[in-house]
Amino acid sequence: MAEIEQLPASLIDLLANSVILRELAPYLSLQSLLRLSQTSKDIREIITTQPEPWRHLDLSGVKSAIIDSSPIDIGGISWRAERMDEALTEDDFYSGPLRGMFSRLQRKQILRNVQTLVLDGLSVPADLVREIVTEDRFNVKILSIREAKNLNQSKLQQVLRYIVRPTRPEGSPKLKALYFFGPKDSTRSTIWQRQQRQPRAMGVTTSEGAQIGAEWNQRSSTALLSTISDDETRWYSCTGRILKRPLSDWPETIRACKDLITFDAVLCRGPRHDITKVDSKDFLQPTIATVALGPTGCESCGTCPEGPARFGETSESTLPLLSPAPSHSSTVHAAQRPQQATLTNDSPPPPLLLRCEDCLRARWCERCNRWWCETCYEEPRSRIHLRTEMQQLELRDQLRDGGWEDVTRTVYEGDGPQIKGVHRDCLECGRTCEACSLFCLRRCQLCRTDYCVEHDDGCTETECAWCRGGGRRTMTRELY
Repeated sequence: MAEIEQLPASLIDLLANSVILRELAPYLSLQSLLRLSQTSKDIREIITTQPEPWRHLDLSGVKSAIIDSSPIDIGGISWRAERMDEALTEDDFYSGPLRGMFSRLQRKQILRNVQTLVLDGLSVPADLVREIVTEDRFNVKILSIREAKNLNQSKLQQVLRYIVRPTRPEGSPKLKALYFFGPKDSTRSTIWQRQQRQPRAMGVTTSEGAQIGAEWNQRSSTALLSTISDDETRWYSCTGRILKRPLSDWPETIRACKDLITFDAVLCRGPRHDITKVDSKDFLQPTIATVALGPTGCESCGTCPEGPARFGETSESTLPLLSPAPSHSSTVHAAQRPQQATLTNDSPPPPLLLRCEDCLRARWCERCNRWWCETCYEEPRSRIHLRTEMQQLELRDQLRDGGWEDVTRTVYEGDGPQIKGVHRDCLECGRTCEACSLFCLRRCQLCRTDYCVEHDDGCTETECAWCRGGGRRTMTRELY
């Protein structure tokens, strides 16, 4: 018998496989998924009846979910000209587009299948969040509302405290992870738009040589932007400040949700936050950790008193959620798992050291991110007694000959006592350690004051901008 030629599998056969459909669906936008369902009746039935395509739903890019808050009239006298129901509240108005979309998804029996819901940058009032986390028609386990608009944070905290109350029903809350504190994910189109908004170069910068350098600077800034936007790199590297300090009530809310709801921020675990380890005068209230110190630990002992957090070893409350939200799973384990631990299964997971700025006050360099723990820290002495002028000149010559590593070795590994702590010699540099101060500070030979060579515009290696400016001393008098 002649061999029967076997035809390749069709698209319907592939989509009918739940494993393939689950892997493929997160890479399709909502608009693409709906367009695909309109190609044939069989594909429409597969997409609308199977739960796999709707487990991860991202509405942040849907235009119909965005409220146009611009005034209708050109003069801007009235914000809206439409007639509205007097019983309509502010939250009802701002949540109208999303509620309409949720109603349509519910009628199609799709809303109950959504387990990861992304609403970044949209209008999400606190009442809408309450409906998502409490009503039975929703089954959301991971919710992302970063940079959400019209969101009352106090009401949001009340909602979270309510769903984790001691008298809550068994099996609640359904919500396991909440993305709120970090910035929303930047897409490639957003980065391209930022580059297009940059003003055109004028004057001498339009020359061919200057444009070549500008092109390389643009490539460097683009690479830096993509690196900083990587959430794992921001948390697990020595990046310094990674979050803005939230409202003072958030630490108590996060502590109330411990082991129930995980956030994209964690509480500082420094010893000063434990009343059993410090005196009452040194005790600090719970605070969100906003500074990433990297995996190296203290500059002197190489670790920290509380021990670093590690994925799979410490509790989930010590690890932040990493963005973007997982596409193929709706568990906290997948949202916290660093990519480094996924690629290198043989090596241990990377350590995570996070602190709040209150714990790091006078012990963390904002320039190089060196820091000293509570065990190794010594009270800083006055800068006058740290080094003589001759010693500073010797170290600067050593920096010129041997580079940064030579000065660092002299300051931190010399025969004498190590100089610990930081000083605020430059407002723009922030608090800096001794090595950074020697690197960027100079003493003016005319007025004998210290100045920063990086931020004192117009200065030289020997004179500050004030002395080098000539008539700047009399300019202030002439103004008055």
